[in-house]
This record gives sequence, C-alpha cells and structure tokens, in this order.
Amino acid sequence: METKRVYEQVGVAMTSRSYAEYEKMFMLQTEDLVGKRVLDVAGGASSFTAEARQAGIKAEAADPLYEKSAEGISQHGMQEIELVAAKMEKLQDVYDWSYYGSVENHKAGRIEGLRRFVEDFSREDAASRYHVSYLPSLPFEEATFDLVVCSHFMFLYEEQFDFDFHQAAIRELLRVCKPGGELRIYPLLNFRTVEYSRLTDLMNGLQSDGFLAEKRQANLPFLPNSKQYLCISKPVPA
Repeated sequence: METKRVYEQVGVAMTSRSYAEYEKMFMLQTEDLVGKRVLDVAGGASSFTAEARQAGIKAEAADPLYEKSAEGISQHGMQEIELVAAKMEKLQDVYDWSYYGSVENHKAGRIEGLRRFVEDFSREDAASRYHVSYLPSLPFEEATFDLVVCSHFMFLYEEQFDFDFHQAAIRELLRVCKPGGELRIYPLLNFRTVEYSRLTDLMNGLQSDGFLAEKRQANLPFLPNSKQYLCISKPVPA
C-alpha cells in the first residue's frame, strides 16, 4: 500500500498571501467590507491588511511575527518562500494548480505579497494596525471587529495544538468580534489534508452556546479537500 504523501512542516510556518487569495478562501466581497473593521489573525507577512486598507477597509493584523523588524521579516520570509517552493516541487501532483498555475507562479505571488507587506510594515504608523499577539490572547477590547479571519493556522496544526487550545483560541477570536459579525477560518484541514478530527465537537459546543457555526463553500482550489471554510456568526443580544 502506497504511503500518503503529505507536506512536512515543523513549527508554525510564515506566509505572505495576497488579498486576492483571501477573497477566495473566505468568499469576501470588497464592497461589503468598505468602512468595516476587519482583523486578520495569524496571517504572518500576508499583504491582506495593506491591500484591504487601500480599498477602504479598516483592516488590522495580529501575529507573533510582528515582534521582528521589517528587515528581519523580509529575510525570514524569503527563506520560507524558498523552502516552501522546494517542498512543493516534490509534491506537484498532490495539488490542484488551476488557480496558481505552477510552483513558479505560486512563488512569485508569495514574493510580491511579502514585498507589499514589508512596505506597509515599514511605515511610521504601522504599529496602529500590526499588533504583536499570541493566541489564545488578543490585545483588543471586546466587540471590536465586524469580521475576523484566520487563515492556515487553526486546525492545520492539529498535531501541535490540542483541542483545549483550539477552543480557547476560537473563543478569543469571537470575543473581539462584534455582535452580528463573523469569524471565518480556512482551511478545515490538518497537514495530512483530512478534516480536523474535533471539528464536529467544536461546532456543537459553539452551537450550544448560541453561536451559528456552519461550513461554507470556499473558492481557492489548491489543497486536496479544501473546498470549505468555517463561518461562525456571533449573535446580536435580544
């Protein structure tokens, strides 16, 4: 029996995804977000916040990475990009390339995302939108953001973070979300490209506490079995 080939990852990876990728992962409509407060948690050096603000969205980001300098993030980011590209070269047949086209295009997109991030992170007012934080704790008041998104962190690292961590982190993400707002998480997979083993337990617990938790269709073809994101709606008090 052939052993399943999976992406090998030690520690939490740093990434530099684009706004366009976020649109597809989370099915975002820019016109609906203009003027809204949006938080990207654990997005690393993604250019989502920079690009979103250019579009009139009040975007901010939270990640441990922001302890580093812009130069430090740039150097670390380029090393990570090269490492990821080398891994993907060996696993090209595992992924759906209909969006990225090729390993080379994927790498070029990451380099551009990193460049945009570093440019924005280097501005004098960067600390107003890039916040150092370690889940399950965030440095924001309750009910601060209209939308909270978390890409490629929750669930993906199932073997490194236990169920208690996932519960606590999601509760914290929901704490800073406004009533009537949403938390969106993508993908629903671990690195073995199978659904997070405690997802049903997690969703049932949220439902019991009055949240609406549902799987919704995503539109970023790449990872096997990654056609959904989790949307958790925070109720408005009666």
